[in-house]
Amino acid sequence: MAATLRGRCFPWVWLCRRAWPGGGRHYRAARCAELKQPLAIEEVAPRPVGPHEVRVDVHFCGVNFADILVCRGQYQERPHLPFTPGMEFSGTVLETGTDVSTVKEGDRVIGVSGFNSMAEECITDQKALWRIPDRVPLREAAILPVSYGTAIMALEHRARTQPGETVLVTAAAGATGLAVIDVATNVLQAKVIAAAGSDEKCQLAMQRGAESSVNYSQGSLKEAVRKLVGSGGVNVVIDTVGGDIFLDALRSLAWEGRIVVVGFAGGTIASVPANLLLLKNISAMGVYWGRYQDRNFPVFSRSLSSALQYCQEGRIQPYVGAVFKLEEVNDAFLHVIQRKSTGKVLLSLK
Repeated sequence: MAATLRGRCFPWVWLCRRAWPGGGRHYRAARCAELKQPLAIEEVAPRPVGPHEVRVDVHFCGVNFADILVCRGQYQERPHLPFTPGMEFSGTVLETGTDVSTVKEGDRVIGVSGFNSMAEECITDQKALWRIPDRVPLREAAILPVSYGTAIMALEHRARTQPGETVLVTAAAGATGLAVIDVATNVLQAKVIAAAGSDEKCQLAMQRGAESSVNYSQGSLKEAVRKLVGSGGVNVVIDTVGGDIFLDALRSLAWEGRIVVVGFAGGTIASVPANLLLLKNISAMGVYWGRYQDRNFPVFSRSLSSALQYCQEGRIQPYVGAVFKLEEVNDAFLHVIQRKSTGKVLLSLK
C-alpha cells in the first residue's frame, strides 16, 4: 500500500517514525530538494540541541505565502537545499539545552523559525519561543505569530492607529487581512473598510468585524472608498496587494494619513508618486515583520506577547480557514496559490 502526494508515491512505512541506530527516532518533514518542484515527505534524523536551543513537538504549522516563495527561490532569504519550509508553529517542548531558562519540557509554545517547522519536530533558539496561556488552544495559537504579529506591528507600532480612525485593509479575507480587521476593530476600536477580490471574501470580512466592504474586482477601489467616506478619505491603509490596488489605496488617504506596505500578493511592486505624499502630508512606510527579530527584538517580542494576551483575554478570535495534513502540504500550497484560501491555512502534524 502506498500514499500518493502530488504524483509521487511513498510507502506507508516510510511516512511513519521509526527507530534509528542512535537510539532516537526519525521524524517526518516536508523537504524542498529542488526549487519550483513539489515537496517530498522524508524521514529526518534528529540532531542534538545546542545549549540555548529547544526541541519542540510540532502540533500545527502555518502555511504562508513566504513559504511558497522560498520554495521557488523568490524570497528574500534563500536557504541551502535541501531544506524544510515553515516559519511559524505551535507545539509542546520535548527537550531543552543546558542553558535554556525561558521554557521547560511540557510547556505549550508558539515559535518562529528560519524555515524548518513543517515537520513533526523542530529545533529553535529559546528566544524564538513564547509560552501559550492556558485558555488559548494550540490550533488558534499557531495563527498568531506571522498574521497577528504583522497586524499588531503595522497598526500599533507603525501606523499608530487611534480609536475612531478609519482603516482600509486590502486582501481583507486573507490571514493577515482578517488579523488586521480583528485587531483594529476589537482592540484599537477603529472602523474598518475591508477590500477584497470577491463578494464571498467581502462577506467574510464583514462577518469578522469590518464595518463596510469593497469588491475591487468590480471597479475602482478609490471611487468605492470615496462613496463610503467622502472626500475626506481614510486615516490608515494596510496593504498586502501592491500594484494598482496600492495606488488606489494611497489616493484614498486623508490628510496626514498613513499607508503601511506589508506585501505584494498581486505580484506588482508599485512606485510611490511622491507628490501625493507632499500634498496631503501622507506617510508611507513598510512592515517586514520578521526583520524586527534581528533589528529590534523587544518590539518584535512585544507584538507576539500582545497577540497572546489579546487572545487569552478573548479580545481577538483567530480564524482558521483550512487545515491540511503534513502529507497534503503540496495541496495546501496549491490552495494558497489559487487564492482559494481565506484566513490562515494550517498543517496539522498530529
